[in-house]
Parts: sequence; structure tokens; C-alpha cells
Amino acid sequence: MTEPRAELLQGTLDILVLKTLASGPLHGWGISKRIQQVSRELLTVNQGSLYPALYRLEDRGFVAGEEGHSDEGRRIKLYRLTPGGRRELAREIESWERFATGMRYVLGTG
Repeated sequence: MTEPRAELLQGTLDILVLKTLASGPLHGWGISKRIQQVSRELLTVNQGSLYPALYRLEDRGFVAGEEGHSDEGRRIKLYRLTPGGRRELAREIESWERFATGMRYVLGTG
């Protein structure tokens, strides 16, 4: 039996995208697949959520998109983390660590 995949909590997609791009530039589908792989298939990101998040992060200066071509010659947009995105990622990780600690206390597991 396959385990159910977790739905993304509101506000988590940005940090997942930033963390994924910290290891290097990727196109949208690559970001989605990487998140799924790293989460051991527990998290999935649908394209209807991913691209608005990428555009929002690009507008805020946290990622930069560059036109490129896939191995098959198709036009793609590669996204990379900017220096501002690296700073935002560090802030987001710190915030999530505080949140997780608080949740562990409340649940009695910390």
C-alpha cells in the first residue's frame, strides 16, 4: 500500500523552492521532481501552485529566471537562487526551526 502524500501547508512552498534552488539552477518541472525525490515521495508540488510561487519569488528578487533550452531543444526557463534568496532562505529555516520546536513542546515530543 502506498503512503498518502502530504499536502503542502500554506507558506511552505516558498521555503521548499528556495532550498531546492540552493543546490543549483533548475527549471520548474525539475524543482517539482527534486522536492518529491528529497521528501522520499511524501511531498508533491503541482504545477498550478509552483509557477505562481516562482513568479512571486522572482518578483521579490529571491530567484532569477533565465531562458534556456532543454536537452531536447525546447525553450525552458531556469531558475536560480539570488543572494537575497539565500538570505531569505536562512531566515525561513530559522523561523521553521522555532516553529518545529514549539510544536514538539505542545505535542509533548520535545
